Amino acid sequence: MSKTADQHAQMHTGAGFIAALDQSGGSTPKALGLYGVDSNDYDSEEAMFAEIQKMRERIILANDFTGKKVIGAILFERTMDESIDGKKVPDYLWENCNVVPFLKIDKGLEDEANGVQLMKPMPTLDATLQAAAKAGIYGTKERSVVNVANANGIEQVVVQQFEVARQVIAAGLVPIIEPEVNIHSESKAEAEDMLKAAILKHLDTLGDSDNVMLKLTIPNVAGLYDDLADHARVVRVVALSGGYSTEVACEKLSQNTKMIASFSRALTEGLQRAMSDAEFNIALGTNIDKIYRASI
Repeated sequence: MSKTADQHAQMHTGAGFIAALDQSGGSTPKALGLYGVDSNDYDSEEAMFAEIQKMRERIILANDFTGKKVIGAILFERTMDESIDGKKVPDYLWENCNVVPFLKIDKGLEDEANGVQLMKPMPTLDATLQAAAKAGIYGTKERSVVNVANANGIEQVVVQQFEVARQVIAAGLVPIIEPEVNIHSESKAEAEDMLKAAILKHLDTLGDSDNVMLKLTIPNVAGLYDDLADHARVVRVVALSGGYSTEVACEKLSQNTKMIASFSRALTEGLQRAMSDAEFNIALGTNIDKIYRASI
């Protein structure tokens, strides 16, 4: 099998979860703060990204960060050009860890309108996708947010997501469509029903060789997204933790047998820069094991 075929097989049927290591400019200070790196520890955006890269590298180099439990990892765009042990991060992930590399491509969110937040424009997307394909990236991830059960807003989100997905597919990559439903939404369950219907409708418009993945908030009704997981055009349905603690996210995920995790905050919960490597590896290994067990 080719590398792409091996990676596709791993994403379609592999046991495990996808690690979200794609904190961007907006979410990096909070992620670093939880890790024990105060804003006083860096004096520029460049220094901030250097600190988060050290954290990501420590995670990737940990003993349990392998394809046995972590089948994929989503990277921030800057990480794609970083190196670990003299090897570009996407190559290191696949060749050394057997972890399939993905790339976050969205540029953040627009202000809320119609109860949703669409993705900001991505004027350099074609160039980014070309660079990603050349770097050995398997797929992409693009996030928008649903805050309210507003049918028009949800349709806008899904239309935009599928437009971007088609661009990604044309570049030879597999898109992870991520229309997150806010876990604090008072109309979360209703929004999830609307979102499922809209996604199903648009999945049916894809060509026979067009494959996508879906990254969705763990639904209020267990098994709600099983029909999406069974759709011929869907490689996998993965779950975002959405701010739930590791414990709560894993408990909710375990009730959804056709979803696997793609956690960020839940993956790094409790990790501290001041930990010794042994302490860090044990703490991360415990999180990885919890998330893995909830995903299989």
